[in-house]
Amino acid sequence: MADSSATYIHLVHHLIETCLIFHMTKEECMEALSKHANIKPVITSTVWNELAKENKEFFEGYAQSINKQDAMSEEETSQLTRSMIRESSKHSDDN
Repeated sequence: MADSSATYIHLVHHLIETCLIFHMTKEECMEALSKHANIKPVITSTVWNELAKENKEFFEGYAQSINKQDAMSEEETSQLTRSMIRESSKHSDDN
């Protein structure tokens, strides 16, 4: 069970990193992963918070850059998330 839990957390971590690449806010990321990957928002939030603790300077700069940009539309977010899930599934199958 511990191995599958670690794998699951690694998947969430990977999906959050992908959300970061596309300048999604924490809330957008939580919503997208919930809607498209069936990951509970509390899980995404917890992993995001742990990443933020470990990478404080990055997340502070990231938050500032997000505030300066327009948010993605809901449709853009949906398309992007579906693409992320497909890519992640391909990588999981390769391992």
